[in-house]
Amino acid sequence: MNAPQQVFENFFNTTWQENYNVSLTTSQMTILWAVTVSSKDFGGIVGALGVKGLADTFGRRNSILIANALSVVSGSLMSLSELCGSLGLIITGRLILGLFCGLCMSLIPLYIQEISPTALRGAFTIMSHVSFSFGILVGMVMSLEEVLGNARFWPLMLSLSVILAVLQYLTLPFCPESPRYLLINCGKEKEAEAALHKLWGNSWDILTEINEMREEASQTQSKVTVRDFLSLRRYLSPISIIIAITLGAQLSGFNALLNYSTDIFTKAGFSQSQFLTLGTGVINVLFTVISVLLVDRVGRRKLLLTGFMVGALCNILLTVSEAAMHCIPGMSYLQILLVFSSISAYELGPGPISWFIAAELFDQSARPFGMAFTCMLNWGGKFLCSLLYPPLLNLMGAYVYLTFTAVLCCSFTFTFFQLPETKGRTFDEIATEFKQTNRVVLLKELQKDFRTFNRHDDGSLYRESQH
Repeated sequence: MNAPQQVFENFFNTTWQENYNVSLTTSQMTILWAVTVSSKDFGGIVGALGVKGLADTFGRRNSILIANALSVVSGSLMSLSELCGSLGLIITGRLILGLFCGLCMSLIPLYIQEISPTALRGAFTIMSHVSFSFGILVGMVMSLEEVLGNARFWPLMLSLSVILAVLQYLTLPFCPESPRYLLINCGKEKEAEAALHKLWGNSWDILTEINEMREEASQTQSKVTVRDFLSLRRYLSPISIIIAITLGAQLSGFNALLNYSTDIFTKAGFSQSQFLTLGTGVINVLFTVISVLLVDRVGRRKLLLTGFMVGALCNILLTVSEAAMHCIPGMSYLQILLVFSSISAYELGPGPISWFIAAELFDQSARPFGMAFTCMLNWGGKFLCSLLYPPLLNLMGAYVYLTFTAVLCCSFTFTFFQLPETKGRTFDEIATEFKQTNRVVLLKELQKDFRTFNRHDDGSLYRESQH
């Protein structure tokens, strides 16, 4: 939606004039465009609510296929918007596309996490994020005026997701179901072992993996409700970590730069701003691939901390460059470099890791809740950033980037003190560490509570009143 913004705005204005015999004002257009762009993100928030129900009822793979129908519906609606002369079809189509994204951007990492060997789990999971980034790049290419982002072909551009949905229906049924889901959720050990053989062949120790899943199953609560997820002590630390990492990633300014980069570059004085926007897509893919190569070597924690720190520095310098744009020559070129650097910092760690880290921090019964919660936070952050960036930029000017800096600094601090390294560790080992941490906290509370008791003269215990 970025590069052909002017094409869409012309369609909006023409359609509005035909329907209401009046043109849109500048403020109305700003609001309408912000709603159009952010509607997908709002749909993502709502879609994430269905992850737990789908994943545990139909399985990980089948849930992806079910959710895929939403992609077909959304692409079909948006492609008909010009023919019907309806703005509502674009917004509705993007909202439904958001529902699809909210489901699949949790279900896909969840599925990949559960079919991957422990030693390569991070790299395999980030490969799904590489696909997301590559999809963004392909979308940017398709949206160029010379390709499909013009007044003639934009309905076709918005319907391309239907082709990919059909391809997935033809290929994904040949992939096995998650072995962890089969054994831990359904108790089907033979089917789980067969799925592992199909996935891994004989190159990995399948018996060790089966034993690890049995151990996790023996220590996993059979059913976790929403109330359990939000109230049980053993989930408190993972939930806090997810909030810090996810909001740090999505409120880092990345979404504002990616969604409005064409407008940013145009205001900086570049006539071919859409090609610079294409450059952001290339950087996006490149650093996601670099993250794949590093995540199982360097570790999740170091990549997150590096991304948060570099992102904060970029936002501070963006504030300076934006404020000095018309005073100091060459600041526009520095701004391009800073936009690219900020996107690089996001994709190096916070971006891809924020989408899958929840799957490593929760046990099997709570894992879908964790992924759904992560997805809601991710899409909620995207929605807020996409919706509020234009009015905040008008209100605060260059200083809007300092709000992103503050969020990144908070996330860096919390991650530094709270997040354990999960590289190369089994799900059961990670869950055990959180349980041990919670036991220490509980013991301290019990000791403190015990000190409030004293003895009566006859030797019986009584509790002092506490204020």
